[in-house]
Amino acid sequence: MRSLTRLLSSAVRPARRTEEVTGTSSTPEGPAPVPPVTSVPPVPDPPPALSPWADGLGRAGSRAIQLLALTAVAALVLWVLLAVKMIVLATLIALILASAVHPLVRRLEEHGWSNTGATVAVFVALLGVLGGVVTGVVLGIRGELDELVDAAAAGWQHVQELIAAGPLPVPVDAATVNAALAQLGGYLTSDDARQSALSGLTVASEVLTGTVLMIIILFFFLKDGPKLWSFVLRWFAGDTRARLAESGDRAVSILGSYVRGIALIATVDATFIGIGLWAVGVPLVVPLTVVVFLTAFVPIVGALLAGTLAALVALVANGPVEALIVVLIVVAVNHVEGYFLQPVVMGHTLSLHGLVVLLALSAGTVLGGVAGAVLAVPLTAVAWAVLQVWTTRYQSGDDPLLGPDPVSPKEGVADRVSRLQRRKYQRMRRQSLRPGGLHRSQDPSRGTP
Repeated sequence: MRSLTRLLSSAVRPARRTEEVTGTSSTPEGPAPVPPVTSVPPVPDPPPALSPWADGLGRAGSRAIQLLALTAVAALVLWVLLAVKMIVLATLIALILASAVHPLVRRLEEHGWSNTGATVAVFVALLGVLGGVVTGVVLGIRGELDELVDAAAAGWQHVQELIAAGPLPVPVDAATVNAALAQLGGYLTSDDARQSALSGLTVASEVLTGTVLMIIILFFFLKDGPKLWSFVLRWFAGDTRARLAESGDRAVSILGSYVRGIALIATVDATFIGIGLWAVGVPLVVPLTVVVFLTAFVPIVGALLAGTLAALVALVANGPVEALIVVLIVVAVNHVEGYFLQPVVMGHTLSLHGLVVLLALSAGTVLGGVAGAVLAVPLTAVAWAVLQVWTTRYQSGDDPLLGPDPVSPKEGVADRVSRLQRRKYQRMRRQSLRPGGLHRSQDPSRGTP
């Protein structure tokens, strides 16, 4: 009887627990009805606040602010460079000259010379060549400079007379030109000219200081240039180091090839044009030849200036027929230079469009004067080569809609990289910085790479 009572009580307890959990109670008539639960509609989230920079005008405004910020930074950098223009020009000229002659230093070292001995030998030889060129230029134009200026002025006057008497309606007013020349003559005898002469002495002292600084920088570039560049590269690793190394190699190669090529081209131009002037019987052959040599370092514009000056002198001294012959000689030599000498001597070093060259010359002249005009073209060529290293956005090759590629495949940087250099860049990309400044390929525990 007791066991039956225990069994009934154990059956009742789980039912009570179920009622407590479910919240229902049993009645003799059945479970109690559960009241219906009314669902509360969800409260919608408030709409996000619209930013004033979210629409098209806002995005354009943000891009404009970014562009203004970049322009301000570029203007600040340019202002700083112009403030120390003498140092910048001295460094650039030293870098260009070192890029041109450093292969001689490396070749002497391969033949057993020490680094110091090879550097001193090349440095002294380069200074001797530059000193000889400057001496020849000074001696060539010193005694006949006034006569050359007078002949050019007389030639310009003769051109005015021919234009005024000719049938072509050329809009040149001789009275206006003569008034401008008279104003120039009055300025040369005024007090402002004397002040400019004093400032010219200051410029001469700055040129002398810059020349000395350039010579010192040139010596250290020849001696320790690779070490200095290695110091810069060691602050980077991986793809950044490889791109920087390739940019430096391209810059040195372009600058060196440009200087060596343009010097040879200037020598050839001056020689052939000088021989042509002597054959025609034009006076002042030596100073005109020197002017041709100097202006050849300024592409396009230099040839035009030298040819104009030679034609003016020939017009006064010999006549219009001889002047026309001089123009034909200058044009022929320049065509030989453009279609034969530059492709053979300089290759694709100067892979720039003529319009780009003219714009670079204009900007360089405005910013740096004569030195800026001489340095503008090689620096622009370097900038174009470095841009090809750091970006791959340019879509090379023929396009079905755009047509043929305006940039020749031979002008690409990748096509001018040797197999040894490409292997070096690939190894740099596999390097990664490790604690303590060691690289994976430099860890002594891993052995030599």
